[in-house]
Amino acid sequence: TRLAAALTCFVLATLSNNSRGLFRTRLTLVNLFRSGSGLFVIYRMRRKTNFALYPLAGKLRKDMTKEERHLWYDFLRNYPVQFKRQKVLGKYIADFYCAQAKLVIEIDGGQHYEEEQIERDRLRTMYLEEYGLLVVRIDNATLNKHFADTCLYIDELVKERTSAP
Repeated sequence: TRLAAALTCFVLATLSNNSRGLFRTRLTLVNLFRSGSGLFVIYRMRRKTNFALYPLAGKLRKDMTKEERHLWYDFLRNYPVQFKRQKVLGKYIADFYCAQAKLVIEIDGGQHYEEEQIERDRLRTMYLEEYGLLVVRIDNATLNKHFADTCLYIDELVKERTSAP
């Protein structure tokens, strides 16, 4: 109806103005009903995801680096809290993602120390932090030399972020 369309436009305009447009959202009208003197509108929100990245994420899962394989198969794969590898998050693919802890783990190789890549990583981190995620970057050398300590660090982060307040 005309009122539902007007409300939809208002809600979409309100959502598109938050956080510099990082949370682009599609709303689906679920129900519109009257109760007493009020009109109630129920929407279901869906964040847009980039489905075009799914094939690339699958390829990256098959072609993990030596360090990613080591962390996945020797620690994260059987960790009590579920991690996903090469997870599409918005317009990016995270190396490892734990939804329950709102944690992203990025394994950084040598290319991440080049000036252009540092800026891209900074923008990517800002984008993911807008969703309330903590982004942890671990370089290959640290992972290789201090694997047990790295696993303890990840374990502490997950426990800290999943414990009840």
